[in-house]
Amino acid sequence: MKRALDFAGAGILIIVFIPLLVLISVFVLIDDGLPIIYRRRVVGQDGEFAAFKFRTMRRDADALLDRNPALKAQFERNFKLKDDPRLTRLGLYLRRFSVDELPQLFNVLKGQMSLVGPRMITTAETDKYGSNKELLLSVRPGLTGYWQVNGRQAVDYEERVRMDLHYVNNWSLAMDLKILFKTPFVVLKREGAY
Repeated sequence: MKRALDFAGAGILIIVFIPLLVLISVFVLIDDGLPIIYRRRVVGQDGEFAAFKFRTMRRDADALLDRNPALKAQFERNFKLKDDPRLTRLGLYLRRFSVDELPQLFNVLKGQMSLVGPRMITTAETDKYGSNKELLLSVRPGLTGYWQVNGRQAVDYEERVRMDLHYVNNWSLAMDLKILFKTPFVVLKREGAY
């Protein structure tokens, strides 16, 4: 039932958002050139895969991080930067409104992600889950999820882990529907989005 909801929901949302996807693609191209899509390497139920996002960072983002040890250390603690100097002008707004993640609807169609699930994480982040790593990877990561509607970046990493595990341990279709309903309101408030 969850997979059917994912497939139907992602298909409908892609059709609805086609004009927006095209428009954002053009703006990304004008703002900072190619590539338009960033393929973030993350882990899921079937191992590592490329999660699609509109590119929000400068092309030299990794080099910029490597040149600033303090910034790199901050990133490695939380895997996020509040005032990220790597963002492009457009990227700042795409992140604030969470539209940079719309291309992940194609990951949902491919069966790599779900509309609702735990956060998408990299291989390096799996150590933060300790003995619960296997449990986390037993389900598909979500385009949205329990963490996204209950604090987002306003909570520390340990709390994010707890929220992910709460979702996996207490999953129900009703919970997914509630999260899907709350997501647009949280996105529009832009609380904890960066």
